[in-house]
Amino acid sequence: METRESETREQEERKALLSEYRKILRVANFNKNDEQARLIRKAFDVAQQAHKGVRRKSGEAYIFHPLAVARIVAEEIGLGKTAIICALLHDVVEDTDLDIDYIEAQFGKKVADIVDGLTKIEEVFDQSKSLQQENFRKILLTLADDVRVILIKIADRLHNMRTLESMRKDKQLKIASETLYIYAPLAHRLGFYNLKSELEDLSLKYKAPSIYDEISTKLKKSKAVRSRFINKFTHPITKILEKDGVHFKVESRTKSIYSIWNKMRKKSIPFEEVYDVFAVRFILDVPLENEKAMCWKIYSIITDFYKPNPDRLRDWISTPKVNGYESLHTTVMSPTGKWVEVQIRSKRMDEIAEKGFAAHWKYKEQTHHEGALDKWISRIREILEEHETDAIDFVDDFKLNLFAKEIFVFTPKGDIKSLPHNSTALDFAYEIHTELGHHCLGAKVDKKLVPLSHKLESGDQVEILRSKAQHPIPEWLDFTVTGKAKAAIKAYLKKEKRKKAKAGEKKLREAFDALSIYFTDINLNALSTIFKTATVTDIFYRFGTGSLNLTDIERLPRENGVLQLKKSRKGNGIKTLEEIVEATRGKKDALVIGAGQRKLVYKIADCCNPIPGDDVVGFVTHEGVISIHRISCENVVPIMSNHGYRVIKARWGEEQQIAFQAGIEMSGFDRTGMVNEITKVISNEMDVEMRSISFDSTDGVFTGRVLVYVNDTAQLKNLQEKLEAVEGITKVNRIE
Repeated sequence: METRESETREQEERKALLSEYRKILRVANFNKNDEQARLIRKAFDVAQQAHKGVRRKSGEAYIFHPLAVARIVAEEIGLGKTAIICALLHDVVEDTDLDIDYIEAQFGKKVADIVDGLTKIEEVFDQSKSLQQENFRKILLTLADDVRVILIKIADRLHNMRTLESMRKDKQLKIASETLYIYAPLAHRLGFYNLKSELEDLSLKYKAPSIYDEISTKLKKSKAVRSRFINKFTHPITKILEKDGVHFKVESRTKSIYSIWNKMRKKSIPFEEVYDVFAVRFILDVPLENEKAMCWKIYSIITDFYKPNPDRLRDWISTPKVNGYESLHTTVMSPTGKWVEVQIRSKRMDEIAEKGFAAHWKYKEQTHHEGALDKWISRIREILEEHETDAIDFVDDFKLNLFAKEIFVFTPKGDIKSLPHNSTALDFAYEIHTELGHHCLGAKVDKKLVPLSHKLESGDQVEILRSKAQHPIPEWLDFTVTGKAKAAIKAYLKKEKRKKAKAGEKKLREAFDALSIYFTDINLNALSTIFKTATVTDIFYRFGTGSLNLTDIERLPRENGVLQLKKSRKGNGIKTLEEIVEATRGKKDALVIGAGQRKLVYKIADCCNPIPGDDVVGFVTHEGVISIHRISCENVVPIMSNHGYRVIKARWGEEQQIAFQAGIEMSGFDRTGMVNEITKVISNEMDVEMRSISFDSTDGVFTGRVLVYVNDTAQLKNLQEKLEAVEGITKVNRIE
């Protein structure tokens, strides 16, 4: 009986596999008998054989994963045969006995190079111990060879996110944070809006499931109302366009769940007050030469019916975004008093917006904007070539440019340069050339002299003044914005630091000789511990700059040429990160906050002030202190991506009687006695201790902030409800 069931399951699995394979061929428009399809079939057969008998955490055959990645590559990214073959083979070399030479012999050098790039990304390190940033840097290095490596990697991550439910909770949190920190911004920068939105939404689903479910439910409930509103809103415009014989279609784009949550969080507003939950999109089917004129014609028709908000006009047709995005955006007031975002674009522009890189190349021969992606990739290469700092610094610098709004400034000769919002004159100098940046003295903006730190605005014409005597200093990092500028400054400073460290090493050697101390790793590491430096090189540097000298060493206890460290206090048996983490691992594999963890030092993070009832994680700092953060805290994403190995699960103890600080902000209509009534509710009715209270009133409208001490989220919620009931108060929110 079991044998028959097993055979039935195998037959069903084979059918499902073939079905998935045929879908890829259909999506890629290949006839199953042509040469390209035969190569894809060959790759499928090789992958199927290589992964035979292997299953994923979910229980399904592993081969379904490369098939799904290949389908994303073909259908959602729009790449062709080579990328599909590479997607099918992307895990073969890493996970099986097949090697790159075999792949090259069967499928050629191009496929072998891409698969090799994908394999190297995974082989860079042991992910349980090393930093994810180094992986990311390796991914970007492959841009120099073939950008398809990155696109397949994004597809791989997307499928992993779609099937994340079978993983352990701590793995889900790590992968979701990593996705938000690295992969979603990268997809955005390459122009894949849909992929970026889905990666963000899925990350939120696992990081904050209750928030995700709440917004998702509200979107579903309001769908019918939105559809009726959009039909009514677009009707007069479509009537005129049809009469004029314009070929077009109207779509509505609902804002992603993550974007809605971001807006709610940043503006402290409920779902109902997010005015741009959706946008109306007019897509025109017109020849390339008529695109711009037709888009503006549609804008003119729309603004004949609805009044536009002049501050919300975005013309990305005249000056496309760096990732090639082109569209005309405006926000208009509807008859119901609701602001509506309208996007106007051609069919070509829409395909580039949806399919990013792939569509960009499809239209490359026809458009004068073909250089956008090339320029962006060149910029990454420049940063990579100059970059000498560690992997975390690299990713932080690189990410600065990912979501940045852009400004457009001019050189003295009238050439246009695109820079992130808030870029300074110094950023502009480095954008022109690294050496110009290094020796930048100041600038002239529209013929007026300005300092290096002067923030540029769109339309500025900038001339850089230079001096050979000028060199980068650490303070320059405080007012530069672009990754290129920061990378170049850090590289220069590091080079200078190495010079001073070399001189310092010589001085330290002389000091050790004079005091009969051995110049050994043990003594150097002891010195680093005593003076609390990150590395021994920092000790050399301090000697090189004179902040440490012979007298400082002379005072240190030593015995037979060996420096003596002070012994740790009695009873503190936990010294290493591994021991700290191990000490927190009980049966439930989590640090229980406030439950007899006397040996461990933990603190509540100031950035998010978690209180009992909040979902939390612990982060082991370099000092061995465990910092407790709310899972929704903005700092948790980079922490989990940069230092996943230092993050430990945490939960609140059941007998938690400590008072925790929480902030509440309120707004409403001011009246006499309002503040007195609020303090009575807090102190008398709720018996809650206040730390501080501040109010500001303008023209009868007030805003207020109160810091209180509460026991848990239930008490805080109760307090918020009591305050909402006070006459005149219209909004009460916890300060994030």
